[in-house]
Amino acid sequence: METKPNLDNLEFESAESISNPNTLHCDLIRTLVENYRKNQLACINQNLGFDDAHSIHFDLATLKKFISDIENEALKNDSRVTDQDLGIRFYYAAYPKEQDWNIMSGTPIGTEYAQRHTLVLVPTMKQEDENGDKLCYDFNPLSASGSGEFLAMASARNSGLQGDIICQNHGSLNPPNALKVETF
Repeated sequence: METKPNLDNLEFESAESISNPNTLHCDLIRTLVENYRKNQLACINQNLGFDDAHSIHFDLATLKKFISDIENEALKNDSRVTDQDLGIRFYYAAYPKEQDWNIMSGTPIGTEYAQRHTLVLVPTMKQEDENGDKLCYDFNPLSASGSGEFLAMASARNSGLQGDIICQNHGSLNPPNALKVETF
């Protein structure tokens, strides 16, 4: 299920059918990054009193495994799932304060990350809503009913969602890691 975006109709096609990678001009990237640092990051740093993370790095193998896990688990539950049905939502998140670090027990994440920004990546699947519109719902491919229907986390938000959910978190944050590796 290797995919790349088709910019003509904003749908997805197989990787073989698109030869040019997505790009942005370096000046635009620099402007966008600086906008964030001058506005959101400056406000966060001033109000929280520390240097928050401004970037996160995930190695390619971790991302490929995460995508493969989503595809494989989704297909186990419903063989009709296609790459056009699946996606990933990136949630902005923050680690707890150091005094509340006990919630992080069982993870390899150290207290130097306390209060800093992070990302939590959650699988999505397109499903029709009550109006027939195809929407990308958060879902957990590990929790499927016997008929292969997925439990949309959005609809379960207030219904006591529990247990493990396929997700990805904790890339290398800057700071506290080395800033010398960044271009922007």
